[in-house]
Amino acid sequence: MSYIIYAIPFFFLLIALELMAEYFRKTDYYRTNDAINSLTAGVLSRMFGILKALVPFTIYVMLYDNYALFTLGDSIWLGLIAFVLYDFCYYWNHRFGHEMSILWAAHVVHHSSEEYNLTTALRQTSGSFLSWIFYLPLAFLGVDPLLLLTVGSLNLIYQFWVHTRHIGRLGWLEWIFVTPSNHRAHHAQNQIYIDRNYGGVFIIWDRLFGSFQDELDQEPPIYGIRKALHSWNPIYANTHVYQQLIKDSWRTKAWSDKFKVWFGKTGWRPADMERDYPLGRVDLTRFKKFDIVISTRRKVYALIQHGLTTFVGLEFLLNITHLALMQQLLIIAWVIFASVSVGEVLAMKVAGWWLEVAKYLALVSVLVTHPIPFWLMLSVSSFTVVSVAMWPSLKKEYTNIVEQKEDMAIVG
Repeated sequence: MSYIIYAIPFFFLLIALELMAEYFRKTDYYRTNDAINSLTAGVLSRMFGILKALVPFTIYVMLYDNYALFTLGDSIWLGLIAFVLYDFCYYWNHRFGHEMSILWAAHVVHHSSEEYNLTTALRQTSGSFLSWIFYLPLAFLGVDPLLLLTVGSLNLIYQFWVHTRHIGRLGWLEWIFVTPSNHRAHHAQNQIYIDRNYGGVFIIWDRLFGSFQDELDQEPPIYGIRKALHSWNPIYANTHVYQQLIKDSWRTKAWSDKFKVWFGKTGWRPADMERDYPLGRVDLTRFKKFDIVISTRRKVYALIQHGLTTFVGLEFLLNITHLALMQQLLIIAWVIFASVSVGEVLAMKVAGWWLEVAKYLALVSVLVTHPIPFWLMLSVSSFTVVSVAMWPSLKKEYTNIVEQKEDMAIVG
């Protein structure tokens, strides 16, 4: 079974503790807009994960039932063996996820934050369609499908705590396990840290296969990706590399390059694409984090909206077996819409105002037309009332933005 949904409350508890450490240590590892973007990506990942896991898991079960070479059983020792084997497969999945373009297109969202804190751990991809292939050898080795889900979820849960800057080096543990220090190096875009430290739980794979890099005191990590997002839109974060690959594959002249664009080494582009459509890259010597200054009121509003989206997402995951397929699809569609909407609110775009209005119209229509438990109606209604009460002040901010743009156009 998967333990991830049960771990979510503990994730948020640890985030709260890290925020306390942030306050008392006077650090600046958190920004509201970046953190919300990471958390929203995590919610979307859980939503899409329901849909995209069905076919791969079915294939795994078929291979296990018909071609397993061994039967591992269910003892604690065999469970530990399966846990280690899963992390070995994860290492190669993660490594190819950095070193092959089509796999990087899915994984890039996890690295797109220019901050490094516990919310970064939740910034997971919604568009990974090939990673399951790396775990198929476990079916032949006799790892039961339910055991696969268990060790996979435990592997992912372990990785949560290493996304922090508040824990230093951990002595001898650095030689065996993935720690905050060596994972900070993995998330850095400094040249010395690129494509290093792929392990999920055990760092020994990196030491064995030549991909280990220690975190250096003289080279502080700079977080983010070389082709910076400059956006708070979670859908764009999940698709921007796919968009670039599609453009390059369509535009390039050589047929071999149309294929190589997808399956070549990450970062490689055909010569005619580099010449005709050059891409901007981050200059690390003049690196400046992407940020948009927003009011405290807007930050509070965005946090409330993320709370609503997370609430709906959790209720969906807990009750998915009781929902018809069309209901599932409609809820997922609403969560996607709500996630894009809050991103536009954070980006100070006027479109965010209209998206919010549409989002709540859809929500209210469901409350009016569908019988739902009283506590659920009360909870959603509370979010709605508080949010709508904040609209006049937010509308005024949008009006000021429009007027400023008009003034600039007149001056120009």
